[in-house]
Amino acid sequence: MKQLIFGQTDLKVPAVILGCMRLLAADNPVDVLETAVEEGITFFDHADIYGNGECESLFGQALKESSLKREDLFIQSKCGIVPGVMFDFSKEHIISSVEGSLKRLQIEQLDALLLHRPDTLFEPEEVAAAFDQLETQGKVKYFGVSNQKPGQIELLKKTVRQPLVANQLQFGIKHTEMIDQGFHVNMSDAPAVDRDGEILEYSRLNDMTIQAWSPYQYGFFEGVFIGHVKFPELNKTLHEMALKYDTTPTGIASAWILRHPANMQVIAGTMNLKRIREISQASTIVLSRKDWYAIYLAAGNILP
Repeated sequence: MKQLIFGQTDLKVPAVILGCMRLLAADNPVDVLETAVEEGITFFDHADIYGNGECESLFGQALKESSLKREDLFIQSKCGIVPGVMFDFSKEHIISSVEGSLKRLQIEQLDALLLHRPDTLFEPEEVAAAFDQLETQGKVKYFGVSNQKPGQIELLKKTVRQPLVANQLQFGIKHTEMIDQGFHVNMSDAPAVDRDGEILEYSRLNDMTIQAWSPYQYGFFEGVFIGHVKFPELNKTLHEMALKYDTTPTGIASAWILRHPANMQVIAGTMNLKRIREISQASTIVLSRKDWYAIYLAAGNILP
């Protein structure tokens, strides 16, 4: 398993994260956890809203029943979304969300807490107070954000004294807006539109780890592009690359993300044991520059 430095820390973490949003669909959650760890995936991502909290509860019970040790795992969760109602970065909500996650996960500390999507009504001082209290009480070790752009992060940093080590962003072969604009500088076509405040370059300049979510999806949860009839050229190329690098198309899609030098992690949301192994084993593959660009072009992108 490829390892990388986590944000501005000196901690090494796996390049592949197991996302637990679909844990309720797992045939055997204990097998999922143990298979992931056997393959070197010791980093698990949650959110207080996944399954209305049931995913965290199921994980906590599975961890208790498994042969795994808490100290060997990195457990991350997110808070801030009140589904269908609002976003909430108030001190009260952040603290109560963390306490709820800890109870459901049956652990005493989160290794990382991310703020889940921006709350335009947030007060930086409230977030700072919540983070300070959670850190002082030993309930959270590291902090970060999810789906935020540079200006929003800088506003948080105005008062938050802890380093913001990670940012979850949708990224993959069929969701490349984060890099498209870099190719189309000073042009008037659609890929030139800056949709995220140059978050890729900002993350690299500030040593923030990008955690790529929905790496195998196209659009916004429209479906998986691997093997989809809508993308014949891309899948032909993925198949050819899989043969070349002795892996699978899913492995190539993972390696494509990890080839970028921006210190990214891939969040794999699969509960399929075979696919967990494929993704883990592909983490050490280093695509050639030519092959990386060939995949980018096969996905329907253009180079000026």
